[in-house]
Amino acid sequence: MSDHGGVRLATFNLLHGRSPADGVVCPDRLRAAVAELDADVLALQEVDHSQPRSGLVDQTALVADALGARDALFVPALVGTPGQRWRAAGADEEPRDEPTYGIGLVSRHPVARWVRIALGTSRATLPLLVDARRPALVRDEPRVALAAVLEPPAPVGTVVATHLAFTPGVNVLQLARLARAVEHLPGPVVILGDLNMPGAVPGALLRRWQTLVRTPTFPTERPRVQFDHVLAGAGTPPVRDARAVATAVSDHRALVVDLAA
Repeated sequence: MSDHGGVRLATFNLLHGRSPADGVVCPDRLRAAVAELDADVLALQEVDHSQPRSGLVDQTALVADALGARDALFVPALVGTPGQRWRAAGADEEPRDEPTYGIGLVSRHPVARWVRIALGTSRATLPLLVDARRPALVRDEPRVALAAVLEPPAPVGTVVATHLAFTPGVNVLQLARLARAVEHLPGPVVILGDLNMPGAVPGALLRRWQTLVRTPTFPTERPRVQFDHVLAGAGTPPVRDARAVATAVSDHRALVVDLAA
């Protein structure tokens, strides 16, 4: 673990490692971006595994190596390529040679066990801004969460990564479902991810949870809205520092929170 005097948690929507500046996906850029975050636990969204568009890389493993992480897990939400042909991944489906896409969680703290949580799928197809510049009709994807129960004496008991639907209302139901699913896990519990909800909304919906940082994260060049969040359950250590970090990859800024020991 790095010497933060506590624990550094972060969440980062990778945009499969693509740089908005030139549209290039470069594994070395991704490695440098996450190394700069120096997170002890990092939640990942829009993660590729064996995708031709990202050089057939296991991006979760790449991130784990860049951080010197002990444990990491990638959970596919779909098999295929977003925006092209794909099917929903099975509840316990493991990535194989075929391209997959989903979320990941990387931890320098030893993980005692992993818990996968299915959050359902919206049937909506909505116009969205691609790279925050051009609109396109996009079919929503299956949504999942991944909880890592950390071995004591970690400063938090469980860290949860997720990426919720972009369909208004559906993401609200998914967040409520997720909160119920993790309330029995060892605490304190922290949820990190791209919730596709602006600013104060997640904290207003989950009254028993605290929003640890309020700052815009999207788009990365001139962020105007916060889609990325860190929600803390009861007993979470105090925040020592929190910030959004621009990197050379993704259309989102990473959200980084330092907690006291």
